[in-house]
Amino acid sequence: MAATRVIVAAGGAICHGSNPSSFLKRPFSIRQSALHLNLQRASSKRLFTCRALYKPQVQIKENGQSETLDYRLFFVDNSGKKVSPWHDIPLHLGDGIFNFIVEIPKETSAKMEVATDEPFTPIKQDTKKGKLRYYPYNINWNYGLLPQTWEDPSFANSDVDGALGDNDPVDVVEIGESQGRIGQILKVKPVAALAMIDEGELDWKIVAISLDDPRASLVNDVDDVEKHFPGTLTAIRDWFRDYKIPDGKPANKFGLGNKAANKDYALKVISETNESWAKLIKRSIPAGELSLV
Repeated sequence: MAATRVIVAAGGAICHGSNPSSFLKRPFSIRQSALHLNLQRASSKRLFTCRALYKPQVQIKENGQSETLDYRLFFVDNSGKKVSPWHDIPLHLGDGIFNFIVEIPKETSAKMEVATDEPFTPIKQDTKKGKLRYYPYNINWNYGLLPQTWEDPSFANSDVDGALGDNDPVDVVEIGESQGRIGQILKVKPVAALAMIDEGELDWKIVAISLDDPRASLVNDVDDVEKHFPGTLTAIRDWFRDYKIPDGKPANKFGLGNKAANKDYALKVISETNESWAKLIKRSIPAGELSLV
């Protein structure tokens, strides 16, 4: 049975120079275009950004039963219109804070993901050969995506042996103590990055912490993770290295010396993949089967 519930509001944004009241009065399609196209660079980080100056409620609507092939979790605005969690939720909130959308809550194993090839990119359970996919064991952290990012499969990253992007939004591993919910939007700060290479494709894992976590103020860079969450970076790397082995596949590899890069490098990855997403949305790069709605 379909269900609708309200999740934490974090989705609204107004680009610099906009008038909040006039922006809110515009039709959604125009507001959406503003989010997509009125992108500005933020200081030396060169992040395309629309500042979140208001916080409308975002709702999620579940169609179908969970853990079935038909299940879809859609995002809708206050008027009930569908919006895309990938394209319509702003990325950057300022001061190094970003929106993160939970796809897979910690301590669960159903492989949920944004359907990048379906209109409004709902969250669904991944499939293989017509069957629902599960990890061989629970993931120990909240896992999901950074909206308005894209790993360009035509871009060869010279830092990681020329590996090409995996054609998906950038993944986030959120290390806080609380379990998220599918579709929940959390405000996070990135603190590290792992360059996973999955069957030859570059699949970044941004390590971040929710601002709601009690230790968030203590964790601001990669060294802080080891200090306040000892062993976590190694555990994340080993989990993603080994999770395909039970299915008979080889272990994944990692670039950058097999180590987690620091916060500045994570911000660089986010900036570059945000720029790639902007080119995708403006159709400067062919979308292929990806949905831009």
